[in-house]
Amino acid sequence: MASSLTTFTDEAKIALDTLSGRAAGLFSPSLRLGVTGLSRAGKTVFISALVHNLIHGGRLPLFEAQKSGRIARAFLEEQPDDAVPRFQYEDHVAALVNDRVWPESTRAISELRLTIEYESASGWNRLFSAGKLSLDIVDYPGEWLLDLPLLGKSFADFSREAVELAALPVRSDLSQAWRELASTVDPDADADEMTARRLAERFAAYLKACKLDERALSTLPPGRFLMPGDLEGSPALTFAPLMRLSERRRSGSLQAMMERRYEAYKTHVVKPFFREHITRLDRQIVLIDAMQALNAGPAAMADLERAVTEILSCFRPGRGNFLTDFFSRRIDRILVAATKADHLHHESHDRLQAIVRRLADRAVARANFSGADVDVVAMAAVRSTREGTVKQGRETLPVIIGTPLKGEKIDGETFDGKTETAIFPGDLPEKVEAVFDLSESGPQNEPAIRFVRFRPPKLERTAEGVTLSLPHIRLDRALQFLIGDHLA
Repeated sequence: MASSLTTFTDEAKIALDTLSGRAAGLFSPSLRLGVTGLSRAGKTVFISALVHNLIHGGRLPLFEAQKSGRIARAFLEEQPDDAVPRFQYEDHVAALVNDRVWPESTRAISELRLTIEYESASGWNRLFSAGKLSLDIVDYPGEWLLDLPLLGKSFADFSREAVELAALPVRSDLSQAWRELASTVDPDADADEMTARRLAERFAAYLKACKLDERALSTLPPGRFLMPGDLEGSPALTFAPLMRLSERRRSGSLQAMMERRYEAYKTHVVKPFFREHITRLDRQIVLIDAMQALNAGPAAMADLERAVTEILSCFRPGRGNFLTDFFSRRIDRILVAATKADHLHHESHDRLQAIVRRLADRAVARANFSGADVDVVAMAAVRSTREGTVKQGRETLPVIIGTPLKGEKIDGETFDGKTETAIFPGDLPEKVEAVFDLSESGPQNEPAIRFVRFRPPKLERTAEGVTLSLPHIRLDRALQFLIGDHLA
């Protein structure tokens, strides 16, 4: 699908950008890693933990270059793209380590360059390689990524899909106010700014309600309706899908206005983001908050699968050769990572990974996605809990121990943000199919897991007073898949 998102002119610009980037890379090898994720999946935490562990020599036993002692040092350098905001690593680590609060979520695109000096494992490579790799980490909101499929859809396609989604049982009550207004609108009526504004406001309110914890829905384009930035109130965001469309739209009609603004949104907001950032990536990690979707039920899991399918359909997968790589970047490895594995006992990690494997496999098949290696992992970039057991009668229960965030609730108890607590999170279903079975969906069903958010951990210090690196679950495995081959 990604090829349908660009014109011949776009491809020419992409080729020129790639050629200039590759030429620079002949003397200074670099790898561009895209980091994205759906709402509250932990993008900022992942990048901060990755950089912190590499700079401070963290415990990464599955990351071969680190385990074998071949990494001499890792350090931050000035990023290559002056027009892109810098990822504020130092501020985010200070929040995690000193204040024990989670850093602010990703609101816009940002970038960071981490340079790794290493010794190749191959004597042959040591002769020809400088033993230096610049990892350019590009952080961008998943909400923006979910706009990319719009590039291949007409206004009629967008309207039809939006109406179908809004009518689903898990969304119908949230979308009722928008649907009631939209049903009264005549697409052939004269274009009217106030009508367009009311429709856009009600549609945006419905999308924001879908994002709340109780529903935990993921497929919510247009993404800038949720995260407008400097576009708030502009005509580019004052449009909405229409319930009824006229086959012959009249010039000057409401339908003509909505369609024109939809196309402007694609041209001036979505397409530059795709061309300037997505087409320049070599590797990609997609972080998903599967825990929140599991808590919300099968309808949320189905929606998460739909979102991952749409995301995969927008990447440019494949493997090039020496010549084609100079003109076109292709993503050859994508990792789909379920975050917050520390909210489950390790006995359930394999089940969480199996659920994400099923989700990713189905998304790959539905997106007709091929040409790249896709892997999955259940991980926690920063581990905020530890494990233990408690006696309950004759039974011994596996628990996780941590400090729940202030205001979190479970079984009627509200936590103060200071008290460490042992929680039995529950077990994920043995059968993967159960979490996708919509016949089991309903408000009367108890969630499979007890999900509360924890504060970041209090870091250990050595006898000399040196703070150790951030603890994690399988961050090393993620690193090995994403960059391990470039450090071989």
